[in-house]
Formats: sequence, C-alpha cells, structure tokens
Amino acid sequence: MARLCPLFSGSSGNSYYIGSRSAGVLIDAGPSCRRMEGILGLCGIEMSAVKAILVTHEHSDHIGGIRVLAKKHDLPVYATPGTLDAMAPQVGDVELIDISGGAELAGMEVRPFPVSHDCAQPVGYRIHTGDGRNFCLATDLGYLSDEVKAALTGCDAVVLESNHDVEMLRMGPYPPPLKRRILSSQGHLSNGACAGILPWLLQSGVRRFVLAHLSRENNSPQLAEAASVAALTQAGYVREVDYLLETAPVENSQGRTVIF
Repeated sequence: MARLCPLFSGSSGNSYYIGSRSAGVLIDAGPSCRRMEGILGLCGIEMSAVKAILVTHEHSDHIGGIRVLAKKHDLPVYATPGTLDAMAPQVGDVELIDISGGAELAGMEVRPFPVSHDCAQPVGYRIHTGDGRNFCLATDLGYLSDEVKAALTGCDAVVLESNHDVEMLRMGPYPPPLKRRILSSQGHLSNGACAGILPWLLQSGVRRFVLAHLSRENNSPQLAEAASVAALTQAGYVREVDYLLETAPVENSQGRTVIF
C-alpha cells in the first residue's frame, strides 16, 4: 500500500518518504542523519526500507544530511546533471546517478520534471508506485509551468508548495532583495498561486493534497489551508467529502503518514 511520510518541511530542512512500509525512496534529506533516522522510525519505516535518495535541487535545506546518511546506509543519490555538479562538493564521495531519463527504484517508476527556482537544474518528481498509485511533489518553484501542471494532473496524492502569504511577506521584516527573490518566477509559490490550481487538479482526479514548504515568518498552516479551502469551496467542493487536505509539518514528530 502506497504511503507518504512528510518527514520535514520548510527552510530548516526538507525530506519526504514515498513507497511502501518495506521499500521506498527519500525525496531530499536536508536534516541530519540522526534526525532523519529518528523521524523515519516514528513513521514506522526502517532504514533498510530506504533504497535511494532523490534530490530536487542543491540548496542546503534539501541536501544537508545526504553525505552522512548516504554513506552510513550505502544509498545511491539521484539528481539531474546540473544538480549533481552543484552538490558534489558538499556530499563527498557518495554514489551520484543522473535521474534525467527517469528510473525504476524500490519497485516504482520515478520521473523528474523541471521547475523554476534559483539553482542549477531543479526538478519535482512524479512517481508511479508498485500498487498502481500516482504521486507528485512540486516544491521550491516560482510559478506553475505547463510541465508542472502536466506532472500534477491526475495523481492520487500531491505535495505542493504553499510557501507564503503575499501580504505578510510584503509587510514583513525581510530585506527587499529577499522579498523580490521569493516573489519572482524563480522563487516560491504563494498561498494564492497554490490555491488557484487546486480546483483544476481536483477535477483531474487528485483527491489528497499536502501543502508544503510553508514559511515560518511569512505564513501559517491556518492561512495556507484557509486559502486552499476557500478556492475549493468557491468551486463547489466540500472538504473531507470531495478531497482531503493537510499541511506538511516542519518536523513530523507525530509520525503522521498519508496512505493513498
């Protein structure tokens, strides 16, 4: 049975487990090896179940724990060529593999797709699980391109960035250059931009939404969920009847798992 474990989400570290209880992959590994092992354990996932690490991009909150984790547990690390080159000095002599053509890992079909972010060659991932379910993760992206929309369409479960409330960001303490970066087409997806696509995705077949990479300074789970629920309600959909929606925790200390 396919399961998603949102392990960590946010600027302090990101990681997700996708697969079954016995075999799956990590998408990113920003926190330390020790913290990763601990949260996986709380989710009921043994380290022996992890068969590989997929990397979305080379920013430290996504790769900070990879060097130790991959070496300790002999895990291959998959990413695009640009990301592999950018991250190589930070991860040492771990096994690095080009994912640009897709791969079959842990009994699942993994396909990357390009996203827009201020780094070398960032991607999201669409995964077809061993029991025939489709999952997609798209975070750290400045806008919803046609490639991103195509990857999200028709999935059973989606992790989608809902990073900031635009007014909180504009009125907040960040310096102007950082605000411009976040709001740019290579920055992060706002609550409004995320919410705007949800009715269309639900119509395409998506029933489970996980809002991710929320800013601690410029957002809250309540604001992110309110924006998404409002958009879906306006389109005529009812929460817990037509769809399920939640936010990924900063650190999944409760061992929350999404079965889909």
